[in-house]
Amino acid sequence: MIKTIVTAAAVTAMVAGAGMAVAANISGAGATFPAPVYAKWAEAYKAQTNNALNYQAIGSGGGKKQIIANTVDFGASDKPMTSAELAANGLQQFPTVVGGVVPVMNLPGIKAGQVRLTGQVLADIYLGLIKKWNDPVIASWNKGVALPNLPITVVHRSDGSGTSFLFTSYLSMEEPKWQAGPGANDAVNWPAGLGGKGNDGVAAFVKQTTGAIGYVEYAYAKQNNMDYAVMRNKAGKWVMPTAANFAAAAAGAKWNAAPGFYLLLLDQPGANAWPITGATFILMHSKQTNAQSGHDVLSFFDWAYKNGDGAAAGLDYVTLPDPVKALVRKSWKSIVGPNGKPVYP
Repeated sequence: MIKTIVTAAAVTAMVAGAGMAVAANISGAGATFPAPVYAKWAEAYKAQTNNALNYQAIGSGGGKKQIIANTVDFGASDKPMTSAELAANGLQQFPTVVGGVVPVMNLPGIKAGQVRLTGQVLADIYLGLIKKWNDPVIASWNKGVALPNLPITVVHRSDGSGTSFLFTSYLSMEEPKWQAGPGANDAVNWPAGLGGKGNDGVAAFVKQTTGAIGYVEYAYAKQNNMDYAVMRNKAGKWVMPTAANFAAAAAGAKWNAAPGFYLLLLDQPGANAWPITGATFILMHSKQTNAQSGHDVLSFFDWAYKNGDGAAAGLDYVTLPDPVKALVRKSWKSIVGPNGKPVYP
């Protein structure tokens, strides 16, 4: 089911019918990872400007397909495109916020943050090699925790997903068997488990299935009051999924040295870094067929950079530092209209 954050068609029709000036309406589609913050931004933006955003949270794979097909004003993906991919499709990309992918569980008697998991253990669970919660390997990292004698039900994404790309890339970094098997991508051949569409689909499957484990962007774990695991990071420390720890992972990000803003924030060396951290990205055509639409998209994200940090922080996303926002704004100059001039000078 396609989820629409803001639908303004009816409002637009009413305004047009009354002979008034029609507000700008922009369309986007893609990643579910940032959908909660885009919803908050869209709501506030419409209240302030009367301009509406229609965003379809259909997954990163779908977002890429729609922007390449030019059926939306922008696409959204947590799997960044390489410079070669961008050039081949006439696209540009830029980051909006940073978040964390979090293992979530449904274990009776277990509280959030009580179970410890390493990347290798997580990979072996998703490979189907560890089948029960009280397996000796899990128990060895969780002394004193009453792990239930329950089978593990693995839940993964069924759609092309940037969240899956971040998750499987991390598993590939941690476990050679995963790298040699399913590998890292936005869609892989999962060895085991049930598939849920979108971050919300995975969250729903985990909540309704005793013994389940899944992975979602942290905002979904928080909004659904889900139990989550503590992870061991590259520095060997056990860390909680918090905005501060996502920020710790992003602290060393060298955006100015990343062609096309292609940058992964996985398994970073910071003492408090959450190991499965990633940015989410907007995709737009470098040459806009409709200069006004391109202008309206960039106007929205410029507004969000200026006014949206509070809403993002409230959902435990990490906002971009001002120098990075300045880099992004500079890159917008090469998004041009049919006349070759920048659509958002």
